[in-house]
Amino acid sequence: MENKFKYTSDNKRYHSLTYYYKEKFNSKVCKVSLNANFTCPNIDGKVGFGGCIYCSKLGSGEYAGNPKEDLITQFEKGKEMMQRKWPNAKFIAYFQANTNTYAPLKRLKECFEPFIERDDCIGLSIATRSDSITDECLDYLEDISKRTYLIVELGLQTIHEKTSKLINRCSTLDNFDNMVKRLKKRNINVVVHIINGLPYETEDMMIDTVKHLNALNIDGIKIHMLGVLKDTPLEKYYQKNKFHILTKEEYVNIVVKQLEYLNPKIVIHRLTEDPKQEDIIEPTWLTKKFTILNEIDKIMSTKNLYQGDMIKEKMKNE
Repeated sequence: MENKFKYTSDNKRYHSLTYYYKEKFNSKVCKVSLNANFTCPNIDGKVGFGGCIYCSKLGSGEYAGNPKEDLITQFEKGKEMMQRKWPNAKFIAYFQANTNTYAPLKRLKECFEPFIERDDCIGLSIATRSDSITDECLDYLEDISKRTYLIVELGLQTIHEKTSKLINRCSTLDNFDNMVKRLKKRNINVVVHIINGLPYETEDMMIDTVKHLNALNIDGIKIHMLGVLKDTPLEKYYQKNKFHILTKEEYVNIVVKQLEYLNPKIVIHRLTEDPKQEDIIEPTWLTKKFTILNEIDKIMSTKNLYQGDMIKEKMKNE
């Protein structure tokens, strides 16, 4: 059956990042993950201690560069490795580990400006928290967006307050919504992270998180599966409480349903977590990334489903 989905050039039935980059830059685009050795307000005591319970000691920067090396060295090493596979690719500097706007403006400029000036870097992707962007920082991000391609990645994880407290997120949904609106008002691209399989959340709760994002005019989404990693507070919580871990089949089916409810204009940056095998406790199937992606494609094709199917009629009437 011919794929008539608007935002794809291959067999994907969702708005893939590969398609988006090809349309925008006419090239393969690779993100080089960097570790600028920032901390987090949820670690140092400004809003909380210990961080979100699932977060690793590397601040979810397992694939980022070595923080003992300067950022340019990290970028050069990451770029060189990726060029072996994609010699004609273009590159984005991805500030991944911890909270990458949680510092004085002077330090942010020291980190970001060298990459704005590089001919081999077409943009920046900055991962941060909604409660860690000051007015001064917001002005600076707007300035960056006028000089290069910019994505601000915000961790939401869930819209449900009870879950938020359990995972020690220490930030409110109202704060998140307000920051997304402020960023979008300045024409800054926003990508949101959510997590499926958080303790005691139902399928309907996970779908409600996606529905909420449709109303915020976000540009992209990263969907993760909760991974219980070694040496995290979540590991201790899991060992004590043994909450249900989604099976691969459950996860795949939930993601497919979330895609059906997601506005097709929203770019899918990620559809699963990608932990290192030596770090993961549960679920062990999470290390089989391509199997998960293939299963999602298979179900959507077999059932003739596309991103946004569940909101298609509503969108026609708007």
